[in-house]
Amino acid sequence: MTEFELKFEIPPRRLPAVKAAMQEAECNAQHLQARYFDTADGALARKGLVVRVRQEGAHWVQTAKGPTSDPLHRLEHNVALASPPANGDFPGVDLARHAGTPVGERLTKALGLKEGEPAPMLILVYATDVQRLTRCVSLEGSDIELALDVGSVVSGQRSTILCELEVELKHGEPAQATELARAWCKRHGLWLSVVSKSMKGQRLGSGSAWGPAESATPPKFNHHASGAHITVAVLQSCLTQVLSNASEVAGGSDQAEHIHQLRVGLRRLRTALRELPLLCDGINPSWTTPLVTAFRHLGEHRDHDLLALGMQHQIMTAGGPALPIPPLESRVPAPAKIVRSPAFQNSLLCVISFVQATASAAATTAHRTPKNILQKRLSTLQSRVVADGKKFLLLNDAHQHDVRKRLKRLRYLTEFAAPLFHSRQVKSFVSGLKPVQDAIGLYNDEVTALQAYRELALANAQALFGVGWLTARLAPNADACLQELQAFAKVRPFWE
Repeated sequence: MTEFELKFEIPPRRLPAVKAAMQEAECNAQHLQARYFDTADGALARKGLVVRVRQEGAHWVQTAKGPTSDPLHRLEHNVALASPPANGDFPGVDLARHAGTPVGERLTKALGLKEGEPAPMLILVYATDVQRLTRCVSLEGSDIELALDVGSVVSGQRSTILCELEVELKHGEPAQATELARAWCKRHGLWLSVVSKSMKGQRLGSGSAWGPAESATPPKFNHHASGAHITVAVLQSCLTQVLSNASEVAGGSDQAEHIHQLRVGLRRLRTALRELPLLCDGINPSWTTPLVTAFRHLGEHRDHDLLALGMQHQIMTAGGPALPIPPLESRVPAPAKIVRSPAFQNSLLCVISFVQATASAAATTAHRTPKNILQKRLSTLQSRVVADGKKFLLLNDAHQHDVRKRLKRLRYLTEFAAPLFHSRQVKSFVSGLKPVQDAIGLYNDEVTALQAYRELALANAQALFGVGWLTARLAPNADACLQELQAFAKVRPFWE
């Protein structure tokens, strides 16, 4: 069985209102106590697999869950267990209960078991204690369960609070569950999170506050895929990166790599939303606006970190003075607030709804030649980059930055289209893209830093050293960009 579920974190001050809204219709209350198991070396967690035994009132259920290519769909298999003896002994965990199921096959593979070989001993890693309030909603033929979970996760001496709303599709179309989720998110200021209870428990056990940053993974589709199937695969790839990093940032992480990878994911997603309407109808341009706003604000945090850490260090190494960099928070919202914003969350849910509706319908497209369409877009982007590259030194800062943005769009569109073309030729083209992207990226960072130091110099003369140092680097860095652009103009397009 594949489970489709959206999970939202609830701001503590909004919990009473969410509980009251749940109780506007008939609800069911349950006390759920679950124990989660893994091998001593965490073999299941490394593969994203979860095995738990949960007491649900008077009943016990063993569940195994595993990931799919879509971060919002999970493999799941449940087995009802006989009640434990009257003395209350725990009924025990047995992986053989999941034999012959898709998630059972994942368990076997993760443990490296041969046919007939017994599973290794599993140990208790963490546990949850949750008061759950559930409510069923019927929406346009779909049955959806809302579950309000309030409680805690415990691992050893560590614990963390749970305050979540889950929207789970029981029957029908995922897009209907997403539409219901949009309404609750908007009404109560909730934010999406793909950090599950099991992930929270694993982090408690390891003492980690956050998970690793999620980098981009290429979309997967076959050579004969329709425009709609390509669009779904690309958007799922983008959402995997965005949702993972956005969950960490919304949860309070201000780690530079989480913010960086979230911005990469947003740029990829914006490229997809800009380029893919040619392959598949239904993409709404209005979804992009909140993504652009979030990207820009997160970029200001990234630029501030670059200035305060990287650039300041380089200038001091060159003999410049230590310079106090004013905090950014007074001018730009904190990263968590940016990601939690209702407009940003709504845009993500709109994209998710579109993906689920398109995938669920197994849509075909009127465009029978997606490869030809992508070839034309790639060719147009490359031609613009080459043309602007010839006059790069004559362009102002804004237009030079436009060249960088087009290069990034070309890079991401290349990644999206790659399964349709010869892999060796694609790799060769990407290798030709990298040096020019690196050169223009460095140049743009130092142009941005120069503008910042000029502003700092208005109030602090010590910043003039940085102004001079960065100004002296402009011309040689611009020349390096020109040389790499000229070299890139000679790279053979893989689509020809």
